[in-house]
Amino acid sequence: MGELLLSMTAIGKKFGPVTALQGAEFQLNKGEVHAILGVNGAGKSTLIKILSGVYPQDEGKIRLDGSDIRLESPKAAKEQGIYCVYQEVDTAIVAELTVGENILLDTFAEKGNPFVSKQKINKRAYSALLELQAESIDVQQKAANLTLAEKQMVLIARALVHSAKIIIFDEPTAPLSIHESEKLYAVITKLKAQGVGCVFISHRLPEVFEISDRITVMREGTLVKTYETSEADQDQVIEAMLGAALSNELEPRAHDIGTTLLEVENLSDGQKLKDLSLTVARGEVVGVVGLVGAGKTELAKALFGGTPLTSGTIKLSGKTAKIKHPADAIKAGMALIPEERRKEGLFVQESLETNASFPNLKKFSKRLLMDRKEEKRFADQIIERLRIKTNNTETPLIHLSGGNQQKVAIGKWISLDSALYLFDEPTKGVDIGAKVDIFKLIRQLAENGKGCLYFSSEIHEAIGISDRILVMYNGQIVKELSRQEATQERILLYASGGKEELGEEQKLGERQRNSVSI
Repeated sequence: MGELLLSMTAIGKKFGPVTALQGAEFQLNKGEVHAILGVNGAGKSTLIKILSGVYPQDEGKIRLDGSDIRLESPKAAKEQGIYCVYQEVDTAIVAELTVGENILLDTFAEKGNPFVSKQKINKRAYSALLELQAESIDVQQKAANLTLAEKQMVLIARALVHSAKIIIFDEPTAPLSIHESEKLYAVITKLKAQGVGCVFISHRLPEVFEISDRITVMREGTLVKTYETSEADQDQVIEAMLGAALSNELEPRAHDIGTTLLEVENLSDGQKLKDLSLTVARGEVVGVVGLVGAGKTELAKALFGGTPLTSGTIKLSGKTAKIKHPADAIKAGMALIPEERRKEGLFVQESLETNASFPNLKKFSKRLLMDRKEEKRFADQIIERLRIKTNNTETPLIHLSGGNQQKVAIGKWISLDSALYLFDEPTKGVDIGAKVDIFKLIRQLAENGKGCLYFSSEIHEAIGISDRILVMYNGQIVKELSRQEATQERILLYASGGKEELGEEQKLGERQRNSVSI
């Protein structure tokens, strides 16, 4: 066991009448990766925001290197050597500044001097990237041109140049490919060797067990248990979080599959998609699975009229549908829950009520005036049906967790009573509790005769929820598998181009066998 670096003791936090944390505890050693897990509302986000200076604690003590500290702001946290690498890296990157300027950004803020030698900036920034084995990133290019993985490296480099003692990784692999994730794991291992304490937040159990030394589970604002990762198993952790395993929701269910609802023939967009054909029946859930870059999101958007097609036909209930715009798709009976919910599916600065009613404005408008009572009643129904955790319908979505935001993104389309639902990575970045609710909803839609296309890179989940699996590679559907035929190894084989040897991707697939992400 390493030397104690951080201790958070009896931490309490309230927001009005709501208790977010009550007697919460957390410890971190030097050179340790300590994961924090919990369902929506467990308190992990609030605890991390207290540690990073976003919120002050109401009760309790924080000790760093043996001294009591109080973190009144993010600036105060950084001065203590506490840095965050968020899932949505763009919120911490200034796109129009260079890579070097972004890495040294806090130096400018500390010294209040914008006139710093560019040569010195670039030299120091390059040294930090070299330390992370990310020296291929050009320190003179604009940050706007970087990939998400490169932006993460910039944020980690920023922490290193300021001698960070603690780095908080908040869902760091959610937007990354398998190879990018493996590179990040290598960087975290390097940070451990340097004595940096790493706090790791993730909904993916396999990677938590791969990268962490200890796991702390939180529930209802307090500590449930801390495990040595080497001595814990997934079932124990899930039971501590939820009291029920996600696998229960992924067991095969007997339900009737009806006549053909969607027929797609020879679909191409002239760019990514190439001669795609597929069908979906009423009451059927069809999984579309592939690695990052396979074309899953492009297919979802093309079906929904988000991108123009160069060839192919789309039929709904036997009739050719001319879909050139999302409005055409909605009119034809489709609903899309997009992958990038914060950019494409929601108005996060607006209230839950506004978001829920947006696709249904005609329903709530009478002679150009909105029926606010009916709008609120509808929002209340969504909250109850999908178990959305919020104080009231006027709460801006930006204050809800990722899982609850996703439930709003799904719930707002339900009242349209669409025939076909397209779910693009619906469980991305949401915890096990929200996943259970989302899977239940998809099953209910299928049982009610709706067709569902489930686009996902989470192979285990797709196998569990789907009646059939379509595997994509390089913009094409390369294999169709029944639920009985589908295994993670077979899907990974076809998803990587049908190669016999998959190298690291196959190894990762084997590690993830019979595992879940949370």
